[in-house]
Amino acid sequence: MSAITSLISKSINLSNKNVDSTIKLLNEGATIPFISRYRKEVTGGLDEVEIANIKELNDKYIELEKRKAYIIKSISEQDKLTSELENRIIDCWDSTHLEDIYLPFKPKRQTRAEIARKNGLEDLAKWLMDQKRGSVETKAAEFVKSDVANIDEALKGARDIIAELVNEDAEARNKVRNIFSREAVLTSKVVKGKEEEAEKYKDYFDFSSVLSKCPSHRILAIRRAEVEGFLRVSISVDDERSLDQLVPMYAKNDTEAADHVEEAVVDGYKRLLRPSIETEFANLSKEKADEAAIKVFTDNLRQLLLAPPLGQHRILGVDPGYRSGCKLVCLDEQGNLLHNETIYPHPPQNEFSKAANKVSMLISAYKIDAIAIGNGTASRETERFITNIRYDKEVKVFVVSESGASVYSASKIAREEFPEYDVTVRGAVSIGRRLSDPLAELVKIDAKSIGVGQYQHDVDQNKLKRSLDQTVESCVNLVGVNVNTASKQLLTYVSGLGESLAQKIVDYRSENGAFGSRKELMKVPRLGAKAFEQAAGFLRIPSADNPLDNSAVHPESYYIVEKMAKDLNSSVKELIGNKQLIENIDIQSYKTEIVGTETLTDILQELEKPGRDPRSKVQVLEFDSSIRTINDVKEGIIVNGIVTNITNFGCFVDFGIKENGLVHISEMADRFISNPAEVVSLHQHVKVKVVSVDLERKRIQLSLRI
Repeated sequence: MSAITSLISKSINLSNKNVDSTIKLLNEGATIPFISRYRKEVTGGLDEVEIANIKELNDKYIELEKRKAYIIKSISEQDKLTSELENRIIDCWDSTHLEDIYLPFKPKRQTRAEIARKNGLEDLAKWLMDQKRGSVETKAAEFVKSDVANIDEALKGARDIIAELVNEDAEARNKVRNIFSREAVLTSKVVKGKEEEAEKYKDYFDFSSVLSKCPSHRILAIRRAEVEGFLRVSISVDDERSLDQLVPMYAKNDTEAADHVEEAVVDGYKRLLRPSIETEFANLSKEKADEAAIKVFTDNLRQLLLAPPLGQHRILGVDPGYRSGCKLVCLDEQGNLLHNETIYPHPPQNEFSKAANKVSMLISAYKIDAIAIGNGTASRETERFITNIRYDKEVKVFVVSESGASVYSASKIAREEFPEYDVTVRGAVSIGRRLSDPLAELVKIDAKSIGVGQYQHDVDQNKLKRSLDQTVESCVNLVGVNVNTASKQLLTYVSGLGESLAQKIVDYRSENGAFGSRKELMKVPRLGAKAFEQAAGFLRIPSADNPLDNSAVHPESYYIVEKMAKDLNSSVKELIGNKQLIENIDIQSYKTEIVGTETLTDILQELEKPGRDPRSKVQVLEFDSSIRTINDVKEGIIVNGIVTNITNFGCFVDFGIKENGLVHISEMADRFISNPAEVVSLHQHVKVKVVSVDLERKRIQLSLRI
């Protein structure tokens, strides 16, 4: 068992065996969705989150090993590597501690201490550190020469060397680090003359908070304002407390030399050590704030991607607008564009009757089942207009989030899909398709543009992308993908495929028609056995001869189902969906060394409801018709709303007007909660009470505590 395996096991409290098995699968090219779904016996039933944690820690420790190798090589080239030092480096698994070990050996720029060493003052510094009794000036006079003009210059250079030694002392750094971790205070002050320009950061003009207790959204807001030049920000501790611990480490007696050592320690702390640790904690606090913000974003994204789909129905997509009109698109059951045009029911044109007749005609002509209205400009007025029209059949009306629709409509993907149409048509198509299948449509948009996070442009962009990509991959594979209708973008996120193979599947489909079986996927150029193993279980073929090809049962397990059917004197087709037959299956009879209870249980669940969609059913939400603008909102009223975004400090709720209201975390429950996700989920329908209305700032405070 490797050292890395043991470290990961202790870190996340999992057995060495399960961690080691998971790392081996990852190293063999298995994806997280595949491992969590089809290798439960190997990992002990670890879920996606646990496997992702193992992967992240494994990658981190591998990078740390590379760094250790570099440091050993660097010190060795300086002829300063001892066996003891090498073992300290090899045994170190904390990146901060590792850098502390390396700091004294790190190649330096021309520091004051380096200049002093070149001027031959290192022996004077050592003499001072020994703190023997005797005249400091007499000793310093021995070092006065061409590059050292006088005694004062000699002593100053020696103190510079001592100051740098203090800064590079791992024990000293840890003492100061511990003080920062307990007591550091984050302070921000507005830059003089920027008050008006920085109005939105007013809460931070004279702000102070213990760093360890400062919420992530505040840290990110302060750092953004700092970058924009509106705030001066510092992280500080009580210098006297730090020096009370540092000085006795070096100044050991009451000699004249000790006085110089103390002066050097104070200088080293203020000039080198404290700024270094402050920077370290600024980076660390930003990193933790990034992690918290990224988690909020990924949790919200997951809920958005798994939003209830209407399914395959004919849909009228509406991108509302005033002067430019409402763009209408008619889509068939597969989301193909059948027709588009523009109506003008709102000011300044006010072609109400003409627009109503047109909508009614389109509903009838294209056999529309549902209408999807974007929730942007003129959404509420368009919803009222649409719902007041009489139709000759039942037509459900839904308001759909259009976040990111404009990004999609101007994208290369949209241009390739609809080269002959402009951005307004593409945007309306995206709105309509989101009602049918939010997941299939939203994967075409850069997740950062969907607008369900906080400070997403301020966090580490590489970490954000990895986390969002992993979330999208997880959702796509949880739901499964119809290989004969899926877009290239959707196929890209299927386990084991990626962009290149996704394109080849689409190309093969175009040239040869629909896939008739999962086995036919092996005919796709460059789709080898490994990619097939990883992807097959997540791809669905509804029209396949073998009904298992439209289920989550992996082809490697077909023989098990066939044996089950044979033992029950039935066919596989007769077995699927037959609860009575399935209940007669004793899974113990089919267990082997590699197929255990977990896999067999999953197979039976899938046989009972093959290809089941884990998402819930979409629901219609009706807003209060008497509330049209913020001027209609009064304190104390209770309204229906839908959660549009979740942050660390609360959630935002759309209740039918342009401005969303905020439910602060303190107004979410009659108990203490640390995370809004404990109470609400994205797109959840809620009843909220209006607590306050700020007409000037257009802010509405809401409460779930009704």
